[in-house]
Amino acid sequence: MSDVANNKKIKISINDKELEVDAGSMLIDVADEADIHIPRFCYHKKLSVAANCRMCLVEVEKAPKPMPACATPVNEGMKVWTRSEKALAAQKDTMEFLLINHPLDCPICDQGGECELQDLSMGFGGSSSDYHEVKRVVADKDIGELVATEMTRCIQCTRCVRFGEEIAGMRELGATGRGDRMEIGTFVEKSLSSELSGNIIDICPVGALTAKPSRYHSRAWEMVQASGVASHDSVGSSINLHTFKKKLVRVVAGENEAINECWISDRDRFSYQGVYAEDRVESPMIKQNGSWKKVDWGVALDAVADSLKAVSPTDVGVLASPRATLEELYLLQKAMRAIGVNNIDHRLRQTDFNEQDSAGLFPWLGMEIAELENQDAFLLIGSNVRQDQPMINHRIRKAALKGANVMCINPRELAFNYEVVHHTLPIPADMVDTLAKVAKASTVAKKIKTPAGLSELFKGLKVSDTDKEMVKSLSDANNAAILLGNLSVQSPAYSTLRALAALIAENTGAKLGYLADAANTAGAWLAGAVPHRVEAGGRVDVPGEHVSEMLDKTKKVYVFLDVEPEYDCDNPQQARKSMDESECVIAITPYASGNTLSFADIILPSAAFSETSGTYVNTEGRWQSFQAASKSFAEARPAWKILRVLGNKLGVEGFDYVSSKDVRNELKLACDAVTPVSNDFEVSGIYTRPDNVPAGKLQRIGEVGEFSGDSLVRRAKALQKSAPEQDSIQLNSKEIERLGLLDSLEADQKIKVTQGDDTVVMSLLVNDSICEGCAVLAAGTQSSSLLGSAFGEIEVAV
Repeated sequence: MSDVANNKKIKISINDKELEVDAGSMLIDVADEADIHIPRFCYHKKLSVAANCRMCLVEVEKAPKPMPACATPVNEGMKVWTRSEKALAAQKDTMEFLLINHPLDCPICDQGGECELQDLSMGFGGSSSDYHEVKRVVADKDIGELVATEMTRCIQCTRCVRFGEEIAGMRELGATGRGDRMEIGTFVEKSLSSELSGNIIDICPVGALTAKPSRYHSRAWEMVQASGVASHDSVGSSINLHTFKKKLVRVVAGENEAINECWISDRDRFSYQGVYAEDRVESPMIKQNGSWKKVDWGVALDAVADSLKAVSPTDVGVLASPRATLEELYLLQKAMRAIGVNNIDHRLRQTDFNEQDSAGLFPWLGMEIAELENQDAFLLIGSNVRQDQPMINHRIRKAALKGANVMCINPRELAFNYEVVHHTLPIPADMVDTLAKVAKASTVAKKIKTPAGLSELFKGLKVSDTDKEMVKSLSDANNAAILLGNLSVQSPAYSTLRALAALIAENTGAKLGYLADAANTAGAWLAGAVPHRVEAGGRVDVPGEHVSEMLDKTKKVYVFLDVEPEYDCDNPQQARKSMDESECVIAITPYASGNTLSFADIILPSAAFSETSGTYVNTEGRWQSFQAASKSFAEARPAWKILRVLGNKLGVEGFDYVSSKDVRNELKLACDAVTPVSNDFEVSGIYTRPDNVPAGKLQRIGEVGEFSGDSLVRRAKALQKSAPEQDSIQLNSKEIERLGLLDSLEADQKIKVTQGDDTVVMSLLVNDSICEGCAVLAAGTQSSSLLGSAFGEIEVAV
């Protein structure tokens, strides 16, 4: 064990300042902790030491030459000088070499004003150069829609190369050539495909790698920075929003060691483009005689109140986005329940609601996010965690690199960026049997009686050696986690999968956790945006209908909070039918797509995520509040303000909030009074397996596309261009040959996909990671918005 791990303290001196530090630490880290600045380019606290830029050279007593601070461990009695004549001479010589080939294009460089090279050249650069030869020029690389390159500016610090290999788990960038002919680029001409690729923009110390979507929009010193919380997955990554003239122009990673360290996903970084989409709603609108008419806020809110009062509370259905803030969700359910409406739900993609009463206070991860990297074993069930929760995947990868066993049960093979010990691949209909075998193995290993509700399910199941090995790995681990992902929650057999996972966790001593699907799924449960509970998990005397029931039997009035039902609900066909048959649809939304304009009757323009204050609760239960960073678009208003006034229009008492903080504090007080969250529950129901797929049909795997999960990211142009494959149908090569589609594939012809009564024409892609009898057709896309359930049966034809 190292001295650092043992926390052995030693004494050293830097610039004649006595310090007590951890033995074995690198000199540059010790200096940073003591607020002693040492210049650097290649060093980054989250990456391995390269020591190739030589900018951090310092004078060390008795050393024959200056030493790189990033690669020099401290020793007892060491004396160091960072600003001595010898150290400064070495640093200035290094800077002169770095500037030899660097172009003098700071006035047009996007990095200008926040460039590390620019800053250090002011302190260590000379006023003139002895180098008068022609500068080297490097051709730019096209590496995709997200990152712009100016490789002549590159100083070969290799941060981007090390990031890809050590953090992203994909060495997409590398170095070719030697000396001053060394170049950074891809091995072959291709785009970056990592879900974390945008982080190379933040760590590049010069202007070689910049954000393509925000290129040439504004200068660094003209922008105003505000802290925020990412609004897509359930991690709640810290972000910094940059505005120019009160308009959002860029998003970068914020530092939060407990959640996202200093990285963010590309989805969190580039989705801001959707804020100013072409279909943003400028003012309240009411449909009159089939035509839309702009009205003022008072008229629109009166119309909403009148529509709600005109029908029975049981004839009203309320659907809310799990991306809505805690304050918005709380006020929505409070206003609706005050007029007797209990048909409220945010679980738009869920279809199995059996045993919803046994669910915990909210879908909890079961631990803090940072604890994931200390686990010794994982069992991921129905989880594409790398796509759905990239920063949680990053933590799992760190655990895997330390030796943790990662095991998966998924309906298709997924490209993880770490070793997976067991990757079991059942078709969706067989997910229950596959997990049941592991559960049976855990019951046998512990020598306990099978729960009555599972005995019928266990009959005839033969436990394999792989099942036993998975159970042993979980049982032998000091810290093990069983995590249910998005694909499990969206499965028609979710309650059974959940019961089986709970049984395995109980038998092996593992922790059971949920990878919630959206930024505020946990907050939606706490706020009471479910039909059977009010805020803080309180029970409802007469529970309302869940989302499937609300759409199965058409309501007279629907209220949407940032929901596009044709994209956000499990069954777009069913959702659209209900909208068309209803008497009134009220949409509180930032956007009005063609579909929304066709079925809605009243549209209230709400603020986008950067234009409102609010709170998100992430999957570990952490409450994170944020303030508005940019000016609201046209007449749009924060949704919490819209709902506050609507409550007044409906005559609801207690709707005199002055700020979103008042709303949050009221809910926080209620939540603090309840029992701490737990994922424990008794496996007591009767559990069955789903029906088999009819012969001649393919089973659809409708996982939500990486960039199609919500209204904001669907409108981010750069992200959509970087993932064109998500709006296609994917089959393995054997299935394509069996269905007679080989000629269509070779001719790049589109094929017909039928689900229910609707048919769409889609591109066909080969993906041999998909099981036979299955097809991947992502949910939330333009094509899938015309089809049925994400896990239904489909037919394909030429």
